[in-house]
Order: sequence, then C-alpha cells, then structure tokens
Amino acid sequence: MVARGRKGKGEEAAAPAQEEAGAAATCPESPRIVAPVANPAPRTLPLPLVPRAVFFTKGCGVHRQRLQSFELALRRAGIAPLNLVRVSSIFPPGAVVVSRERGLQRLHPGEITFVVMSQCETDEPNRLMACAVGLATPADPAAFGYLSEHHAFGQTAKKAGDYAEDLAATMLASTLGIEFDPDKDYDERREIYRMSGRIVRTRSIAQSAEGDKNGRWTTVVTAAVLLF
Repeated sequence: MVARGRKGKGEEAAAPAQEEAGAAATCPESPRIVAPVANPAPRTLPLPLVPRAVFFTKGCGVHRQRLQSFELALRRAGIAPLNLVRVSSIFPPGAVVVSRERGLQRLHPGEITFVVMSQCETDEPNRLMACAVGLATPADPAAFGYLSEHHAFGQTAKKAGDYAEDLAATMLASTLGIEFDPDKDYDERREIYRMSGRIVRTRSIAQSAEGDKNGRWTTVVTAAVLLF
C-alpha cells in the first residue's frame, strides 16, 4: 500500500516526505551541520557491505566558480567533509530511515560514504531548476526497495519530488510484478500500487532554486546517504 509519512517498524522519525516543496527560491540559509565525534574509535565494516540505514539531505550553493558552488551545496547538506561515492538505486531489505541529525552523527570527516545523489547547476540568471531523490519500499521486509534520482530545469521542488517518487514506485512495481499502464497518470498508478498491498511507502526529498541574478554558478543537491 502506498502511504506517505507512515513510520515502519524500527524506523526513526524522518524529515517530511517533500521538504520545502513549494515554489523555487534562492538558496536558503545554511542549516546547522552536526559535527562528527573527533578521533572516533576504529570501526570494522560488515561484510558483505549492506547498508542498515539511510538518511536524506539537501543543499544549495552559489559561487562564481562552478566547483565551489557544488562544494557549498554539499556543506549546506552537511556532507562536504566526506569522501562521497555515488551508487545506484537499491534500498536494502530491512534498512530503516533515520533523521539527518542522527545520520550525520554516525559519520566522520574523510570517511568513504556511499550516496544516491542528484544535482543540478546553472550560471543562467533566474533559471529555475530542481533535483530530487525518491524512495519506494515494499511491504515485505525481506524484499528490497528502490531509490531514484531526478533533476530538471523549469521544475519546482514539488514537481521534481513527485517525479522522483513516481520513478522509484514504478521501478519497484515492475520488479514485484504489479500490472499497470505506464501511460496512466501517476495518481492513477499509485492507486493501483496501493490496492496491490505490496508497496507500503513512498517518499522524496527535493531542492529547487533560481539561478543567481548576477550569473554566478548555482548548484542544488539532494542525497540519500547510506549507513552501515
């Protein structure tokens, strides 16, 4: 069943399904970044490397240099001190969603960190853009879910978030063998997914912005950060 905002067993409270999903604006104020613990005790990663949790984050940066605008977006997302490795789109069986604050507390500067990340950038003044990451999880806790990335110009955060959520739900539905018409509107297909009883939840996080009016580079990022 597709149900937004429903908290599953063992799941931490997380950010709303679509944060700041209204019309695009210039980059927001930087959120408080939780500093990781200094000099952490050595950790041994489990084998095989199957993430046990995920948290969602987003950010926006503006700078005259393209790379620096990306760095500032990562800082606002709280993940700039990490060595990020982009991976594809499987949400592991049994994994839970935790809050951004709790997730950042489990990471340390320089740590190799796996993310499903989307970004969009422009140096065109006032150009509207957005990026999003969507998630769809199955009712069966032993089955895997899907994460999806999406970015586009001319979209608000809400539209980008809905699109990313649609991508994730559709990929999961096809894997589960749920019959649907891909040409139908997502709201119609979502009802089919819900009635099947095999997709329990969808959600997304999105970030939008308008290009800096002075032509500096503007970058938006969204990410699902995987934790072990």
